[in-house]
Amino acid sequence: MNNIFLITKREFLTQVKKKSFIILTLLAPLMIIAFGSVIGLMFKANESHSIIEVVDKSGLFRGQLKSDDKLNYIFVSAADESSKINNLKDNESLDGILILPELKNQNFDDLQSNSRLVINTKIGFDTKQRIVSDLINVIKKEKIKQLGIAETQLNDLDKSFTLKTINVSENNKEDSDLTFGVKTGLSMVLMYVTFMFIIIYGVRVMRSVLEEKNNRVVEIIISSVKPFELMMGKILGVTLVALTQFIIWIAMSVVGALILNTGFSAMQQNIPGGNEEIVSKLDITQIATQVSHSLLELNFPLIIGVFIIYFLLGYIFYSSIYAAIGSAVDNETETQQFTLFAILPLMLGMYGSFSLMNNPDGPLGFWLSIIPFTSPVAMIARIPFGVPVWQLALSIVLLLGTTIFMIFLAGKIYRVGILMYGNKATLKEIWKWIKG
Repeated sequence: MNNIFLITKREFLTQVKKKSFIILTLLAPLMIIAFGSVIGLMFKANESHSIIEVVDKSGLFRGQLKSDDKLNYIFVSAADESSKINNLKDNESLDGILILPELKNQNFDDLQSNSRLVINTKIGFDTKQRIVSDLINVIKKEKIKQLGIAETQLNDLDKSFTLKTINVSENNKEDSDLTFGVKTGLSMVLMYVTFMFIIIYGVRVMRSVLEEKNNRVVEIIISSVKPFELMMGKILGVTLVALTQFIIWIAMSVVGALILNTGFSAMQQNIPGGNEEIVSKLDITQIATQVSHSLLELNFPLIIGVFIIYFLLGYIFYSSIYAAIGSAVDNETETQQFTLFAILPLMLGMYGSFSLMNNPDGPLGFWLSIIPFTSPVAMIARIPFGVPVWQLALSIVLLLGTTIFMIFLAGKIYRVGILMYGNKATLKEIWKWIKG
C-alpha cells in the first residue's frame, strides 16, 4: 500500500508541477468560451444580406413583405419587369427579382404556381425559405380576412400559450422553459467533459505505461514494487491530476455564476426607467442573469458530488483497460486494435444520452445509466434533471463492483504483459494471461 501511495504521489507531482498543466487549467475555461465565440462569429460572418426586387402584379404583397438586416424587399413597377430581368445578370447590387402574378378570382393556387424568383447568383437555402415563408404568411392573412376574421382576432388566435410546470418532487418548484434549457445545456456539458477526459487521461496512462515498457525502465521499477502496485499508482496519480483540474474549474464556474447573478442584477436595478435604448442593449445581460439564477437554483452539491463519483469510478474503470492495453503491446500502432473496445461503450453512452434530454426517466435512460460500461456518461447526463435515489445507489454499486473486477483483470494482464517484448499480443493470448 505504501508503494502505491509513493507512485501515486510521484505521478501526481510530476504532472501538476508542469507549466503546461497550470496554464491549461487556468486558461481552459477562457479558451472554451473563446472557441464558442469564434464559432458564433463564423456563423455570423457567413450570413448574407440579399436584396430582392418585387414585381407585385396582384397588389396583395405591397407593404406586407417586411425587410430586415438579412433580406431587403424593394417593390418596382410591373412595367419595368422585362428590362429588370434583362439587366439582372450585370447588376451586382441586386440578388434577384420576385415576380408575383395577378390574383384572379381569389385563386391562390394559381398565384402560387405562376410565382417565380429570377436570380443572378446562388441564393442560400435559408434565404429562399425565408421568402417562401413571408409569402405564405401574407396569403394566410388574406385568406383569413376573406373569412371575415379581423386582424385583432387573428393576432389573438396566434397568441402563444405558456404552461407552468410545478415539480412536486422538488418542493413544488416551478420549472420554466429556461430552467429546462439550462438543465439540458448543463447535462450536455457535463456528459461531454466526462467523455473527453476519460479518453484523454486514459490514453495518457496507456502511453505512460507503453513508454516505460519500451525504455525498459519498468524492469528496474518492478524490482522494488509489484506490477499491480505500479499500475494502480499510475492510475490514481493521473486521477488526482484530473480531479484537481475539475475542482478548480467547478470553483471558477460557481464564482462566475454568482458574479453574473449579483452583478447584472445590480446593473438592471440602476437603469433609468424611461431609457429604452439602454434597456434594449442589456437584453443579453438579462438572459445571462436568468441563466445564472437558474443554475444556482439547481442542487449543485448533489450534481457536483455525483459528477465527481462517476468521473472517478468511470476513469479508474477505463484507465485500467488502457493500462492493460499499454502493457500488452509494444507500440502505439498495435494499440488501435484494442482501444476500440474502450471507446465504443463510451460513445454508445454519449450518443445514446442525447435522446435522454426529452425523456430522462425513459427505459433507455434507465438502462444506459445502470449498465457500468455506459453509466459514467449517461448518469451524468441525467443528474441535472433529477434521478431517484434507488437508481443512483444501484448504479454506483454496480459501477464500483465492475470497476474493482476490471482492476483485477487488468492487473493480471499488466503483470504478464509489462515484461513481454517482441511478441504481438492477441486476444487469445491475453485470455491465457487472465486465466493464468
